[in-house]
Amino acid sequence: MTTSQLSLFGDADAVDPAAVPEEVRRLGRALPAAIRLGTSSWSFPGWTGLVFAPRSGKPATEQLLARRGLPAYAAHPLLRTVSLDRTFYAPLTRAEFAAYATQVPEAFRFVVKAPAAFTDPVLRRPGSGEAARDNATFLDAGAAAATFIEPAVAGLGAKAGPLVFQFPPLGRRLTSDVPRITARIAAFMAVVRGRTLPPVTLAVEVRDPELACPAFAAGLRDAGVVPCLAVHARMPPVAEQATACGLDRDDCPLPLIVRWNLHAGHRYEEAKQAYFPFDRLVEEDLATRQPLARLAASAAAGGRDVFITINNKAEGSAPLSVARLAAAIVG
Repeated sequence: MTTSQLSLFGDADAVDPAAVPEEVRRLGRALPAAIRLGTSSWSFPGWTGLVFAPRSGKPATEQLLARRGLPAYAAHPLLRTVSLDRTFYAPLTRAEFAAYATQVPEAFRFVVKAPAAFTDPVLRRPGSGEAARDNATFLDAGAAAATFIEPAVAGLGAKAGPLVFQFPPLGRRLTSDVPRITARIAAFMAVVRGRTLPPVTLAVEVRDPELACPAFAAGLRDAGVVPCLAVHARMPPVAEQATACGLDRDDCPLPLIVRWNLHAGHRYEEAKQAYFPFDRLVEEDLATRQPLARLAASAAAGGRDVFITINNKAEGSAPLSVARLAAAIVG
């Protein structure tokens, strides 16, 4: 049968959700509603059988899953959020955000990364990532609000979760004076906060361990912004970050936002090669999972929202990491 013939009877490009075992459905029912777990993007063919149903015809490609896989992803009982990482490289329009919002249930929320154009002090060479020259739009609050915040909030509407400004390693020139860079980032975020309608949450994630400190967290709070904990080889353990930011206190009113990015001791490319095609757990990270489970359970019990997104490079397969983390939280 030809593709044109198939289109008469159904959508040849449709991506269906995988069959979910009953124990996973029970886990989804037991997981507190305030806790939203998810992954970084969804376009991975290796997740066939875990998130996406096998296809009888042509296997799903990364491109097809990027275009058509989100509804199947959002149908999974444990996947209540997703990190839109593509926005780090270029902003999206209001219409593009709105198109994503129509594909997910009402309770689903998007974690959205701000473009690096506003958080990276340098422009980088394609491919190598090496610094090419200073970035003129670094900490440009007006441009960030106009080209990122406003389209995201208008397009996603109630499905907008935390909007995360991820600052890559800033270099010694900036981090050698922690009070000064804290004041600069806090001032930038305060202006952005002033241009953002509540109740949208704004968060800041850093990759410099010097900034995982109470003074930086206090600067963010004064700006009306939430620290986002980064599980990354460059950063202190997640429990230490939570303590430094005051996010593990019983009286903390802030949501818990975590991006579990990378297994300790690896670079991204090394982890990608070791873990591909992301269909199994290769290196379980109990030293991260167990503290995260405690933090999430405690925050939810205190009435706080929890967002934790996981990368394939954390343990090998983000959907399986989500399932193990959910089991640890419920257990």
